[in-house]
Amino acid sequence: MTTPADVHDVRDPEQPGRLLTIERDALIPLLRARAEEDFARPVAACPGWTVRDVLAHCSAALTRVAEGRFEEGVFSPESNDRDIAERAEWSDARVVDELERGMGAAGPVIAGAGGKLDGLALGEWVHAGDVREALGEPGAYGGAGLPDALALLARITRERGHVPVHADLDDLDEPLRLGESGGERPPGRFIGDGPTLVRLYAGRPVDGVPAFELAGVEAKELNIYG
Repeated sequence: MTTPADVHDVRDPEQPGRLLTIERDALIPLLRARAEEDFARPVAACPGWTVRDVLAHCSAALTRVAEGRFEEGVFSPESNDRDIAERAEWSDARVVDELERGMGAAGPVIAGAGGKLDGLALGEWVHAGDVREALGEPGAYGGAGLPDALALLARITRERGHVPVHADLDDLDEPLRLGESGGERPPGRFIGDGPTLVRLYAGRPVDGVPAFELAGVEAKELNIYG
């Protein structure tokens, strides 16, 4: 799928939900096929958390969105830890079931939120990549959802006035414009594949990824979660 960079300036309200359902359809069968011990594997991108912890965090966050529960302090580290602790006695299957429901039910709420929750959908998709990597599965930070993820990333970074970058991606015919300089600095340049770009913007390790070029900007400047 090819998408001109400028198209990303227009919000598609269905895009975040579409990203979640695409990932749901790929991730949930994969999880249901894994052995119990796999859920105890550590997740390198989330120090101190296991695969199960990440899934519990994601399922809780999406359930909150679907149910419209946004109490004070929601999505803070303390709130996330409480959500995980509340599911400590659940079976792995129950956590996966909640995640499946949340990945489907949250989309319409996110669509109607005017863009305020779009970043959450992207973050949940990134976490799915974290889980894939921890399980040794291919396709981390890529797959069928990548075009929508890149479009979301581009728009979110521009809305936040993030450092400007022009990305020439193996996955797209047209360059992807990220961030917004306002003329204050020339854009940086990235050449490589989409999953590596996602890793950089999500602050994930890039050890062992295909070769890429990054010029005019430091990797640490790209991290939208830093």
